[in-house]
Amino acid sequence: MKREKFSSRLGFILISAGCAVGLGNVWRFPYITGQYGGAAFVLLYLVFLVILGLPIMVMEFSVGRASQKSAAKSFDVLEPKGTKWHLIKYVCMGGNYLLMMFYTTVGGWMLNYCVKMASGDFSGKTSEAVTQGFSDMLSSPYENLFWMVAITIIGFFVCSKGLQNGVEKISKYMMSCLFIVMIVLVVRSVTLPDAMEGLKFYLVPDFGKMMENGLWDAIFAAMGQAFFTLSLGIGALAIFGSYIGKDRSLLGESINVCVLDTMVAFVAGLIIFPACFAFHVDAGSGPGLVFVTLPNVFNVMPGGRLWGTLFFLFMSFAALTTIIAVFENIVAFAMDLGWTRKKAVMVNFVAILVLSLPCALGFNLLSFIEPLGAKSTIQDLEDFIVSNNMLPLGSLMYLLFCTFRYGWGWDNFMEEANTGKGLKFPKALRFYISYILPIIVLYIFVQGYLDKFDIPVGILIPLILIICIIYVPIQAWRKNKKLIEKQ
Repeated sequence: MKREKFSSRLGFILISAGCAVGLGNVWRFPYITGQYGGAAFVLLYLVFLVILGLPIMVMEFSVGRASQKSAAKSFDVLEPKGTKWHLIKYVCMGGNYLLMMFYTTVGGWMLNYCVKMASGDFSGKTSEAVTQGFSDMLSSPYENLFWMVAITIIGFFVCSKGLQNGVEKISKYMMSCLFIVMIVLVVRSVTLPDAMEGLKFYLVPDFGKMMENGLWDAIFAAMGQAFFTLSLGIGALAIFGSYIGKDRSLLGESINVCVLDTMVAFVAGLIIFPACFAFHVDAGSGPGLVFVTLPNVFNVMPGGRLWGTLFFLFMSFAALTTIIAVFENIVAFAMDLGWTRKKAVMVNFVAILVLSLPCALGFNLLSFIEPLGAKSTIQDLEDFIVSNNMLPLGSLMYLLFCTFRYGWGWDNFMEEANTGKGLKFPKALRFYISYILPIIVLYIFVQGYLDKFDIPVGILIPLILIICIIYVPIQAWRKNKKLIEKQ
């Protein structure tokens, strides 16, 4: 079967950015920025985006383009004979399915709130009533199921139309509309009374405020946001590498995707912070910022029904671009295993609906299930498995595969990444990419567990020693075995 291709370079950039641009940009980024002091945190985030996220993105694109396959087959194609790197595909494939198991429900909330805003459902309500409205939505199994099914139908319908006529065309329109809506909202937000205070908080670095909230906490939060915002490690971006030609080098294309992803996150802050300061609400109020705080802001804003509708339309586009991109990845898994697009869409549509049920019902009928402790939900567990396990471990595997001489190897990676016109991946970064970056990714993985379960840091030392005691002799034995076989 002939490999599908994008019709244009712009299509590749917009769809890859659409995959990276998600609710983490417009939901998590503003409130975490608010928690850690505004502009100073933004600068820290940008540093880690360049030194942490960008290299791994180049590797994902390289593996995809060199293999001309999705993660379901890319490691099989590129791995040296007799090795087991292809086992990584199960992490990648599982990560995509798990991500959609809760992302479809949250994306459904965005569509739901867009309709609620447009119909005036919040007009004239007190802040307590708006808060109760979010709780009522969560407690309704029918409401959660309806909007989860709706956004799943939209996503797979787009994928059913093919790469160029469906995914590429719709993503171009959706990303264009997303940017237009963002610009309109920014203009309205920055012209509100006292909006300048919000802009000052967001754009003028104040490292004193960051220190007040804990410098190390801010650093880890910036590392985590830079890492997770790009959805690295589960092959979600590698598939788009397989759809592009070799006329452009991959570092420049990765920078373009990162710039668009960061632009959306940054502009979301330009919308949210001036509005919060204008109406004296806490910009660091957590995830409730989107579904509780901002609807209350729109309620007291002149023309708030229109601006609220546009805001949740913006949020819906951000969710849908990611959902469509990951659905395309899931469909490509099946197609690389020999299925037609039609069969892959139909089977996976049913599979995603069934797999998404626990999350959609986890806030109501299945709310008695608290997998991570009191007041946790099924969504918390699914998010933890993906964000704290599959993304960092998958990224670590991509790093090792592209740098380890028993994997695909540094030379093969560099040749693929630097094929074509444009910026070249620097050879001077080999030591950093091979030895320092894996340690940073491993740290993010371990620190995520420490924070989640309040594990004492002192436990880390014996764990690291045990890993070294087991890992080093095994690697030495494998090296000696290969030398003996060659002789």
